[in-house]
Amino acid sequence: MNSKGRRARLVLDDGSEFEGRAFGRPRSASGEVVFTTGMAGYPQSLTDPSYHGQILVATYPLMGNYGMPDDSVDSHGLKRHYESDRAWVSGLVVSEACARPSHHASVATLSAWLDGQGVPGIEGIDTRALTERLRSRGVMGGRILVEGEPEEPAAPGLGHEAERGARAAPGPIAGDEGAGGRLVYGRGGSPRIALVDCGVKNNILRCLLGRGAEVARLPWNGDLSGLEYDGILLSNGPGDPKAYARTIGTARRALGADKPVFGVCLGAQIMALAAGADTYKLPYGHRGQNQPCVERGTGRCYITSQNHGYAVREESLPEAWESWFVNGNDGTVEGIRSTAGPFQAVQFHPEGCPGPRDTEFLFDRFLDEVRRFASGRSAA
Repeated sequence: MNSKGRRARLVLDDGSEFEGRAFGRPRSASGEVVFTTGMAGYPQSLTDPSYHGQILVATYPLMGNYGMPDDSVDSHGLKRHYESDRAWVSGLVVSEACARPSHHASVATLSAWLDGQGVPGIEGIDTRALTERLRSRGVMGGRILVEGEPEEPAAPGLGHEAERGARAAPGPIAGDEGAGGRLVYGRGGSPRIALVDCGVKNNILRCLLGRGAEVARLPWNGDLSGLEYDGILLSNGPGDPKAYARTIGTARRALGADKPVFGVCLGAQIMALAAGADTYKLPYGHRGQNQPCVERGTGRCYITSQNHGYAVREESLPEAWESWFVNGNDGTVEGIRSTAGPFQAVQFHPEGCPGPRDTEFLFDRFLDEVRRFASGRSAA
């Protein structure tokens, strides 16, 4: 479908409009409008399930300059160059979309790939002005409208600006979509990890499998009954953590058992809620690959990859829980841990992809702890 040269508009819930040109699939779409400060890594970001239901604004002025890679899979059946099997964004907003990419691994332009995924894009937007508006007023709902195409109804909950603080965020991925039911990777590996899939990125799986673990992947709304495991990982995913009532219940039961639990991004928020703490929506979130996080106790700062719109309220952490990492920019909680059990979580993405993998050693620590607890139970 040819969208080249067709006029398009991005209309925000506060009434502001930004005019540009359509690319990708020429259709209207709605979603929560958020921005990312990443300079590269757009193939991974577009396929990150945490962006489900969102219109993504790229602050870097040129996107698509190295095209899109192929769909090849690794020995575990995971796409090598993407973080899931499909695009999850509702739309993409850029200053300029490169029409002539240059990279040896490119098989398609960004526009052609988006078209194949059914995702609309809009370019020619003053993304600096748009980002400044989102930073000052907070993320909000919006619509991409393409000239000559029928308007689609706004996404559920997108509408009145006064309700923007709570209603503009998507919830969990419907049903088992994207979670794949119960799947087992790396059979015969050790230790055995139960991965609660709220929208897991492929590289989290790769980080576990590459360290020799067997991974049982179950949906966010599943349970652990009848499953043998040595440790639990609560994954990343989209939306308000308080919408994951069943996952919070699963995590609460896991915290009552003598097995290590590790959370990533949304998984950190779910662990906090399961422990009795509270979460809240950030004005515009943290999305990009350049977020500084300081480890409490050591003072060491790490540059991290992040994609989240909610955070843990530090003062709500119950007894025997403490903040582990804090954001170097705004001081928000970036990690929590229990002082009474093998439970810890980080708000950032230690697996990177896109972005730095300086904190990937946290997977080593988690698996070492799982092995230690498993050997202790065996000795007993």
